[in-house]
Amino acid sequence: MSIIILSIESSCDETSASILKDGEVLSNIVATQDVHKEFGGVVPELASRAHQQNIVPVVDKALIEAGVSKEYLSAIAFTRGPGLLGALIVGTSFAKALSLGLDIPLIEVNHMQAHILAHFIDEPKPKFPFLCLTVSGGHTQIVLVKSYLKMEVIGQTIDDAAGEAFDKSAKLLGMDYPGGPMIDKHAKLGNSNRFKFAKSRISGYDYSFSGVKTSFLYFLKKEIKENPKFIEENINDLAASIQKNIVEVLVDKLEKAASDHNITEIAIAGGVSANSGLREHITNVADKNNWQTYFPALEYCTDNAAMIAVAGYYKFKENDFVGLDVTPLARMPLS
Repeated sequence: MSIIILSIESSCDETSASILKDGEVLSNIVATQDVHKEFGGVVPELASRAHQQNIVPVVDKALIEAGVSKEYLSAIAFTRGPGLLGALIVGTSFAKALSLGLDIPLIEVNHMQAHILAHFIDEPKPKFPFLCLTVSGGHTQIVLVKSYLKMEVIGQTIDDAAGEAFDKSAKLLGMDYPGGPMIDKHAKLGNSNRFKFAKSRISGYDYSFSGVKTSFLYFLKKEIKENPKFIEENINDLAASIQKNIVEVLVDKLEKAASDHNITEIAIAGGVSANSGLREHITNVADKNNWQTYFPALEYCTDNAAMIAVAGYYKFKENDFVGLDVTPLARMPLS
């Protein structure tokens, strides 16, 4: 009998639903919330309201596109956390209600674990064990992946995430939210060696990005004082230089972890994994270290329900279900 999973993702500002059949993604619908742009960041209350408006039509569209009737679903997977609590409540409540109504199992999924398992949607797929650099607006982690459901965080940010560093740097440059893609766009046209900024120097595999943001801020203040049009005249070089700084910090730690653990299977996941500068730098380092690298398709980098479905599929095979008393978790450790 086929395993057909309906998955729901609502951890931040994307409402998404996906249908997966026996490991194959049949549909992956994402509704993005544009309302946050004017505020320069995600407003939790507005995100929750938008999820309430979007979730029913998004799920309906996912079922229709997949050609699947809800009566044939085997289970419902949903993002339990981490994420914005109000947003998670919408997805969790919907999943619980549908699970109860259809009398089918309920599967909780860790959002960060799902980002890593997005690598198992398409070919090529990494071989165990592998290291995954997971980078997003809220998280930056180096994860030792031992199996589909066995993962260990060996390094992570002690303050800001890399995606947050990109977004806040973009805001300082006057770019719209989300700033990360805008930094990447301008960086392609700039000289990445033009400006230098501070890098954190902490031991082990952990990260810190608060220092680079402060360095960037004071650098801009100094230059603008001398030339009010400094940002406007140097926007591409500034974007390229700050992107290079963040990317080098990310990859230097990953390279150290790979060497220490003697691992050459290297994956990258999360929203920032779509960054072209990061992909290019990892590819260059991979050639030097004889790594086999894996990048998810761009549609599976940012938040989406297909990755939740894949995680749910492997948990279904282990009979790893939860009861209707399950509650969302704003903070949810990977392991």
